[in-house]
Amino acid sequence: MGISRRAALRAGLALGAAGGVAGIADLAAAVTGGPAAVGRLRIGYLPITDSAPLLVAHEQGHFARAGLATERPVLFRAWESLAQAFLAGEVDAVHLLMPFAVQLRYALGADVKVLAWNHTNGSALTVARGMRDLRELAGGRIAIPFWWSIHNVLVQRMLRAAGLTPVVRADPDAAAGTVQLLVLSPADMVPALDTGRVGGYIVADPFNAAAEAKKAGRILRFVGDVWRDHACCVVVVRESLIRQAPEKVQALTDGLARAQQWIDGARGDAAVLLSGKHYLPQPLPAITRALTYPDGYGAPRNPDWRGQRIGFAPYPHASYTRELVTQMRGTVVDGDTSFLDRLDPATVHTDLVDDRFIRRTLTLAGTPARTEEVRP
Repeated sequence: MGISRRAALRAGLALGAAGGVAGIADLAAAVTGGPAAVGRLRIGYLPITDSAPLLVAHEQGHFARAGLATERPVLFRAWESLAQAFLAGEVDAVHLLMPFAVQLRYALGADVKVLAWNHTNGSALTVARGMRDLRELAGGRIAIPFWWSIHNVLVQRMLRAAGLTPVVRADPDAAAGTVQLLVLSPADMVPALDTGRVGGYIVADPFNAAAEAKKAGRILRFVGDVWRDHACCVVVVRESLIRQAPEKVQALTDGLARAQQWIDGARGDAAVLLSGKHYLPQPLPAITRALTYPDGYGAPRNPDWRGQRIGFAPYPHASYTRELVTQMRGTVVDGDTSFLDRLDPATVHTDLVDDRFIRRTLTLAGTPARTEEVRP
């Protein structure tokens, strides 16, 4: 019996994490080289507020009005399973961690393309209720959602700024100031914090708001307070879809931008939609909180950044991609990092990102000026 496309991708991702095995790139290219989607576009997502634009665009008919027929988005519980389904052709468009997209294209050779930013900010570092300083995590554990995530990149910057050392596959040591990193599905993070398995976690909302609502933990710092208006999840499709159905891709970015605009101006209503239509399983108060944090919540170090709330700016800035690849090189992961040595941060953006469609979408609206800045 032949191996399934999903099983092949599962094996490829596992081998890639283990240290870079020859043939993985060919495997990824093979399973992503099929025909573009025919008929209704299939969307995959994780149950986090980062997915809101794709969900709202489908539910409110923004995709349909742009000329794109879509099936109801399919929920996945972990980033690896979402990527497996996407690369195996089971879904056509996903929101994906930007560092993960870099890994898929350059470590596995997958024909993925970033079309737009799905959102900005939207994540936080949540810790045990009594914790007030990051240094208290010495000798403890922090959960991250995936090795190649903005969460892992920036929590390591925060730890080092506090004089701590992130470690993988090594027991944490308080005297040595080490903190162990481990990957957990976002859905498992609140229980892990509540039971003391971890001392904190860094992830997208509404899991941070949910921890506070359940009194399982408290938000120590928003990630948007570390990197101003950074992109966490981006909209990704297979390159074959762009080649074979560019009109669908254009409709996808058109509908996405309209949904982002609506969410930004109706955050409470967006929370009701995401909860009432059962797209997100978390309680409505947690979803609402995640979309509507007040200015100054959590005593940010950079209050003028307003990094507490998730934002919605679709244009993918090249400066962000360049800085992200640079920072990924200094990030500790449990797996192969050699693919980063072959990359020139200055040229990755033009190869990984296809911004033609979102540029057309934003032609009339224009792109507001913004900056990216890292300040641990």
